[in-house]
Amino acid sequence: MILDNKLGITDQIELAKCEEKISKQKAKQLFDSGDIAHVEPGTFKGLSFIHTYLFAELYDFAGKIRTVNIAKGDFRFAPVMYLSPSLAHIDTLPQGDFDEIIEKYVEMNIAHPFREGNGRATRIWLDLILKTEIKQVVDWNLVNKEEYLSAMQRSVVKDVEIKALLKQALTTQIDDRALFMKGIDVSYFYEGYSQFKTEEL
Repeated sequence: MILDNKLGITDQIELAKCEEKISKQKAKQLFDSGDIAHVEPGTFKGLSFIHTYLFAELYDFAGKIRTVNIAKGDFRFAPVMYLSPSLAHIDTLPQGDFDEIIEKYVEMNIAHPFREGNGRATRIWLDLILKTEIKQVVDWNLVNKEEYLSAMQRSVVKDVEIKALLKQALTTQIDDRALFMKGIDVSYFYEGYSQFKTEEL
C-alpha cells in the first residue's frame, strides 16, 4: 500500500527514493541549522519535533500520533487506543544512566507512535538523550544491521542484547558532524534506504 503523500506520488519505488532524499536533506539541516538544540530530550514532544522536521514535506501525518494499528512481521505495536497513555507514561520514565535510556528507547519503539519513519526519528531521539544525560552518542557504523534488528525484535521481552550492542558502540564525539551524517546513513540503511549519502545532499 502506497502512503498518501504531499507529492502525489503513486509509485512505491519513486516514493521511497523521494522520501529518502528529502528526509535525509532535512536530517542534515536539523544538525547544520542548530535546530537540533531545540529538541526536548526524552519526551514525545521532542520525538514529534524530529519526526515533523524530517517528514513534513512528504506526509500530512508527520509528527502526529498514528490513527491506525500497525505491525511488523508477527509483532503488533501498541494499539491506537492505548497509544496516548503509553506515550504519557514513557515521558515519565527515568533517563539518568545508559540502562534507563535504552529501556526508555525500547518502550518508545514498542509504542511506535507514527504511521511511518519511527525507527529513523527515534534513533536521532535516542542519541540526543544519550548526549544530554551521559555525554555520549552511538557510533552507528559500529552496529551491525542484522544484529541490531534482531536485538530490537527481542528487546520487547529482554533488553540485555540491545544494551550490549549499543554500549560497545558509544563514543564521546557528541558534536562530530561527520559522525552524525554517517549515523543518518546507517539508520536509513537499517530500513532499506541506501541510495543517497546524507553528506552529499
